[in-house]
Amino acid sequence: MVRSMFRFLFRRIALIVPTFIGVTFMAFLLIHLVPGDPIEARVGERGIAPERLAELRHEFGYDLPMWQQFFKYEVQIVKGDLGMSVVTQQSVWHEFITLFPATVELSIAAILFAMLIGLPMGVIAAVRRGSAFDYGLMGMSVTGASMPIFWWGLMMILIFSVTLGITPVSGRISDAFFVEPWSGFMLIDCYWSEDEGACSSAWSHMILPMIVLGTIPLAIIARMTRSSMLEVLNEDYVRTARAKGLSTPRVVIVHALRNALIPVVTVIGLSVSGLLGGAILTETIFSWPGVGHWLVESIARRDYPVLQGGSLLIAVLVIMVNLGVDLLYGFLNPRIRR
Repeated sequence: MVRSMFRFLFRRIALIVPTFIGVTFMAFLLIHLVPGDPIEARVGERGIAPERLAELRHEFGYDLPMWQQFFKYEVQIVKGDLGMSVVTQQSVWHEFITLFPATVELSIAAILFAMLIGLPMGVIAAVRRGSAFDYGLMGMSVTGASMPIFWWGLMMILIFSVTLGITPVSGRISDAFFVEPWSGFMLIDCYWSEDEGACSSAWSHMILPMIVLGTIPLAIIARMTRSSMLEVLNEDYVRTARAKGLSTPRVVIVHALRNALIPVVTVIGLSVSGLLGGAILTETIFSWPGVGHWLVESIARRDYPVLQGGSLLIAVLVIMVNLGVDLLYGFLNPRIRR
């Protein structure tokens, strides 16, 4: 078992190397195909002398041929250097690590929201298969998975923020509060803060982005849970448990759900990866100061180092999450290791 698990681990890790190289190449190529000049975007409308413009291009290496720029970029990555922002002159890694906790906090809230609602929805729909409740829940899940994030976010703002005035429109916390960002996670910082009402303000700002970002994973988890539960409920050991007189909740939760969770775990892991992509739109709509909003602003500014470094770091996170899901799946199901 140990040898097979080691071989399985080695194969999965070996696949990371060509994937990483491909990601760096695509990030570099696609970003350089975007129209515009990062140096001209930096100086703005003020204008600059052609000689100074040429000096800046030479300073950042944009006067080199594309293949030399790519080779130089790969060497920087191997050294652990993601470069400096053209606009802010700050390290890309420093800007990323400063903004990343906001994205992680929103993603964790969204996936927890999706799991807490999606899992019970799928279980109930499977137990009451063919009923109006089943069709209603699955119809809601299909609708949730079909709605574009940008449209869903705007509708939520229009209904709950503009019309009803229940939730704030944007940001992470009200301007009336100043919370020392010692951890970067607003809810944790607010908890240790002495400002009364800071936590409630942070929660109210998170509700809409959490729901918008978690809707698609919720729908996927609900449908996968229902499908997996339907397969497990027809197994012999489940019928045996029913024949022994065990209560329906015990049969469903202890005997059926535990075994049905194996494919659901994979879906949840892949949903976590998808949250990083969905966070770009969600953070832009709600002006959430995270990595997604940072990358969108960098596109407008033609900030090549930020776009390349940010895209690369997000890709690495997605690769690592997928690797963890593969390893967990192989541990839960020995047949996968073969």
